Amino acid sequence: MRISELSSRSGVPVATIKFYLREHVLHDGVRTAATQAQYDETHLARLSLIRALVGVGGLSIARVHQILHTIEHPPESMHELLGLATAPGAAAAHDADDDHDRVHALMREWGWRVSEKDCSTHASLARALQALDDAEFVLPDGALRMYQQHMEQIATAELATVPTGSPEATVRFVVLGTVLPESLLLVLRRMAQQEASARRFDGG
Repeated sequence: MRISELSSRSGVPVATIKFYLREHVLHDGVRTAATQAQYDETHLARLSLIRALVGVGGLSIARVHQILHTIEHPPESMHELLGLATAPGAAAAHDADDDHDRVHALMREWGWRVSEKDCSTHASLARALQALDDAEFVLPDGALRMYQQHMEQIATAELATVPTGSPEATVRFVVLGTVLPESLLLVLRRMAQQEASARRFDGG
């Protein structure tokens, strides 16, 4: 198909397709003339993935590059593949005040493995905990442990359904399954709070 048909079938404007081609997140078509090329179903599939990552997922083109590289050059370890698929786009800057020791102690208390490779997420948790401290907001007893247990249950259920047939299928599922449900989880939490509030304070 020509680029106009690719645009029509994918719903992606021609100018955007050309941008993706220039940025090498979309592979070249087969040249039929100096200014023309033919595209196929693989281009449609790749555009679908890019749209999900950039659009709903809100990822940068640089992050999309990283994900596509992971798909094309997957590590041997499935655990490492999943780690690369869900890693931040760039290593988070670690402030001197990031209390990794506090986070690592919590992880060991929860029975979670501590790996220095994951310290960008450790830094994020350290800052989240520090923000609570700075606001002088004390979580109710057992709240952090409850959050951790529920998140572990969710993660276990999600990873149980990860396809392993191909790196592309795995990465697509994990990245979209990580990015897209996050807003869903937040909305469900707020809706649950509304329901719990009505039950407690609204008298039915």
